[in-house]
Amino acid sequence: MVDIGAIEKLRVTMRGAVLCPGQDGYNAARTIPNAMIDRRPAVIARCTGAADVIACVRFARDHDIVVAVRGGGHSVAGKSVCDGGIMIDLSTMKGIRVDPARRTVRAETGLTLGEFDRETQAFGLATTLGVVSKTGIAGLTLGGGWGHLHAKYGLALDNVIGADVVTADGRLLTVNVNENEDLFWGVRGGSGNFGIVTSLEYRLHELGPVFGGAVFYPASKAEEVLRFFREYSETIPDELVIQCGSFTTPDNTSVFAVAACYCGVPSEGEKVLKPLRTFGPPVADAMTAMNYLQLQGMFDPFFPPGRHTYVKSNFIRALDEQAIRAIAGFAGKSPSRFSFAPFIEHWHGATTRVGIADTAFPHRQYPYNLMLWSNWESPSEADENIKWTRSCWEALHPFLIEGSYGNYVADEGDSFARAAYGPNYKRLVGLKNKYDPSNFFRMNHNIKPTA
Repeated sequence: MVDIGAIEKLRVTMRGAVLCPGQDGYNAARTIPNAMIDRRPAVIARCTGAADVIACVRFARDHDIVVAVRGGGHSVAGKSVCDGGIMIDLSTMKGIRVDPARRTVRAETGLTLGEFDRETQAFGLATTLGVVSKTGIAGLTLGGGWGHLHAKYGLALDNVIGADVVTADGRLLTVNVNENEDLFWGVRGGSGNFGIVTSLEYRLHELGPVFGGAVFYPASKAEEVLRFFREYSETIPDELVIQCGSFTTPDNTSVFAVAACYCGVPSEGEKVLKPLRTFGPPVADAMTAMNYLQLQGMFDPFFPPGRHTYVKSNFIRALDEQAIRAIAGFAGKSPSRFSFAPFIEHWHGATTRVGIADTAFPHRQYPYNLMLWSNWESPSEADENIKWTRSCWEALHPFLIEGSYGNYVADEGDSFARAAYGPNYKRLVGLKNKYDPSNFFRMNHNIKPTA
């Protein structure tokens, strides 16, 4: 419990709303897209800017309560909300300013991908973000930021050129290549372990219409599609990003599909994608020229808020024949028609040309990332879906490395954190000792300090 008088003092210092259980808006504010997570903070502080965030950090420190930070709320592990502590809610912080001459943008961390893309595309510009437009930019970027433009321009974090960070002692620091360089390195892949990022500055790139969409095959053809996917992916240019996997269409057809985005001239993309569209042949072809906003919203209908979500993910050691047969064996077998499992992202191009130690995110040498993204609607279905996801992951484990892309992981622990941060873990512990020696920010894939 937090003293009511202390909460009233916090209200006086903030421009944003401060909500407690029983107040209008509290339940809506504590609810995040993953319905598996049902937590009740003692206080929800809806921040309007960095000053509000600083006030919340000082409040939490003074009263020794746990802190959760919500941007878009899309942490599949549920780290955006806590029980009994304070949720520092950034979701109303939507400021964004594009500088078309410099090709940069300064964005507050309550923005979603769709909101960000809408502003940058008004100037014919974009940068790598994720592939579901309702996702928040902050958690996605700080954890990595794989997306449709990654092979041409790098991950989202590779395009970050500066940030504002509120640290555990309540300071607001500017971080970039010239200021607080160690922290600038750490936030790009170290997620929320070192502070609350209130704004991000990104490098932008010219981007007009793209060519993309998806082609669909029967789930029974998963092995053949995966074999083609592997061979095709080895020769594609940086302008093309592909992913494939098993899911169920709205008409209840179980499919194994390949999604793609070609970010160069659409007519050239049509040529490059012809082998994919003629292989099989597919049962349906939804590839076409479109604007980037349309492409970024392509997956939105499949990920509405309010479904229960459980995810396992690791990079694949090698997509060899044995791995292909094992992965294909689970296609179309999920107990829920809302799941994307198994699913594979192809990582290549600019992302893989960044050094392992150049940012805190280390996993750049493996071209395939496996996801088991299980979604279902009723709490009564949880045991069956979690059990299936785990059994699938355990069967595929011999083909996977220990390291994961942290944005896709529901389970965690010390061993996971060490594997997720890989060879950069020791350096990240040093940063944690410097900027957060008491582990004040621990609602994350946590890097524990030794100080």
